[in-house]
Amino acid sequence: MTDSSVDMSLPPDIRETLAGISTATLTTVLLKKGLRNVWMRGTKPLRAGQPRIVGRAFTLRFVPAREDLATPASWSSPISTRTAIEAMPEGCIAVVDALGVLDAGIFGDILCARMAKRGVAALVTDGVVRDLEGVLDSGLPVWCQGAAAPPSVAGLTFVAWQQPIGCGGVAVFPGDVVVVDQDGAVLIPAALLHEVVSQSVEQERLEGWIMGRIEDGESLPGLYPPNEENLLRYRKETGQS
Repeated sequence: MTDSSVDMSLPPDIRETLAGISTATLTTVLLKKGLRNVWMRGTKPLRAGQPRIVGRAFTLRFVPAREDLATPASWSSPISTRTAIEAMPEGCIAVVDALGVLDAGIFGDILCARMAKRGVAALVTDGVVRDLEGVLDSGLPVWCQGAAAPPSVAGLTFVAWQQPIGCGGVAVFPGDVVVVDQDGAVLIPAALLHEVVSQSVEQERLEGWIMGRIEDGESLPGLYPPNEENLLRYRKETGQS
């Protein structure tokens, strides 16, 4: 199930830089590059105040429940969420395709506690979790659509990990980079990582300058977005070429 050819590490400087860039800025930069569908619908922070987190995507995939497969006995199968968790590398973000199902919790407190112990950075899913109090106590940051008491097999069958998935309507491949904050989860295609990071740093710098002008009382037209005159001001005042 695991594609060993995918490099799941992330350079510390890239991780640190992305930790200072909002998902809102990332979607703007990706939009300028023609990528409109990068925000995973339904991925809301389970707890208020969760920090911005960055990591490579470790993917898991569910399909609709089939009664002969979606049983409690399947939890002991070699193809199970338990086995997948043991394959997760430290620092990854587990991204789970739960088909948007809201009445079957994909993970509970024990699985989340094990993920936290293994150093998994976060769990992102378009579904829900169960054992809410225990999940919150596990210390694992979670982005999802809430909680439901029934187990995953009540509505889903787990079938694979480290394969391309769809989460919240977004195509996610193993090794893509995911950034999560209070606005949800955004995907950066692995091949575009360095380019997007560079452009996002500049976008944040520009928007910081614009915010300063807004605080000085300047009006929006010609400032946001900046016209050529204001771009020249920005470059001069910030020393940008």
